Order: sequence, then structure tokens, then C-alpha cells
Amino acid sequence: KECTALAYLDLKDNEIGAVGFEKLSGALGGCKVLAHLNLGFNGIGPEGAASLARVLQQCPALAHLDLSSNLICDEGAESLAEVLGDCKSLVHLNLRFNMIDAEGVQMLAPKLGHCPALAHLVLAGNGLGPRNLGWLEGMLQECKALSHLDLSETQISDVGVGIMARALGECRALAHLNLSFNWISPLGAGRLAGVLGQCKTLTRLDVRHNHIIGEGLGSNAEHCSETRLYAAARLADSALRGCRVLT
Repeated sequence: KECTALAYLDLKDNEIGAVGFEKLSGALGGCKVLAHLNLGFNGIGPEGAASLARVLQQCPALAHLDLSSNLICDEGAESLAEVLGDCKSLVHLNLRFNMIDAEGVQMLAPKLGHCPALAHLVLAGNGLGPRNLGWLEGMLQECKALSHLDLSETQISDVGVGIMARALGECRALAHLNLSFNWISPLGAGRLAGVLGQCKTLTRLDVRHNHIIGEGLGSNAEHCSETRLYAAARLADSALRGCRVLT
């Protein structure tokens, strides 16, 4: 039966799978006021993502969607891309650890630009790769409300950081950027440092567990009068000597 008044549904870690979600999706389609849906750790796969895409078309109030660790892959990302652009209320999207590669994100990113309320985006743990990150620049420019972006463990290298740096200065709401556990070297750190002064709203930058040695962000961080850099463990893991941490 349809649950027309259901606004919050948390099904995290229930081993639902694709078949189980297919059965569930019929009821979810009638949840016109559903605002929060957590399907994390259920292994719904690409088939489940396709079922979810049909559900999303009937949930205009959805603001929070957690699909972490569901192995939706590029195929599932493509299914979601077809409908996410119509999710005008979406504020929080978590796609952590879904085996989505650069191809899948390239399909998603342009659609996310049509989500005017999107503020919190988690793509951590997906294989975005060191190159082919042109989609990132466009998405950062289009997602005007984006305040939290998690790109940790996505294999981003100096090339990706360079692409990102071109758009960071245009991100008027970005407050938290997570680039930890990537492949960033001192060269990439230098590119970040070059734009930090333009990031007036940035309060937290996490670059732990990269390959930044020596000067890294260096004293450039000291000149970001409007920016407070918070890097967990005081950036010790990346040895950013000279980086002033403002709290």
C-alpha cells in the first residue's frame, strides 16, 4: 500500500538487494511528501538504481538521499542521471563507495547542475580517476548552493586539482572541501594555494593522506583573510609546513 504521509524513511543496512527494492518501490512511488530516504548499504546495484529512478520521479519533496555503498556502478549512475535534474528539492546526495567511474560521474554531473538546492554532495570512494575531470569544473560553476563537497578516495591527482582550481573561485557557498586520500603532490597543493584567497566562504579543507611534502600549500594559506583552513590532525599527515590553521 502507498504511504502518502511518509516523510522520513531509513532502511540503511538491511540487505534489501535489487529484487527487494523492486518490490518496495511500488509503495514508495506514492510518497509525495517523502523528504528523507536512506538506502545505504543495501546492495541494490544497477537494477535497483533503475527502480529508484522511477520512484524519484514521484517524490517531488525529496531533500535527502543516501545511496552509499550500493554498488550501483556506471549503469546505475546513468539511470539516476535521467531523473536527478528534476529533483528540485534535493539538498543532500550521498553516493559514497558505489563503484562509479569517471564515465558515470560525467553523466551525473550536468544533471546535478539543475538541482538548485543541492548543498551537500558526497562522491567519496568512487573511481573518478586522475584525469577526465572536465565535468567537475562545470558542476562547480552550476551548483550555486553547494557548501559541502566530499571527493576523498577518488584518485584525484594534480591534473584534477588544476581543473578544480579554475572553478573554486566561483563557488560562492563552498565551505567544506574534502580531498583526503588522493594523489595530490606539492604541485597540486600549489595550485590549490593559488586560489584559496578567492574562496571567501571556505572554512574546512581536508587534504590528509596525500603526497604533499615540503612547502605544499605553504605560506599562501596565511593570506586568506576570509578563509579558515581546518585540516584534521592539523595537516600532519600531509606535512604542510608553513600552513597556518585558522580556527
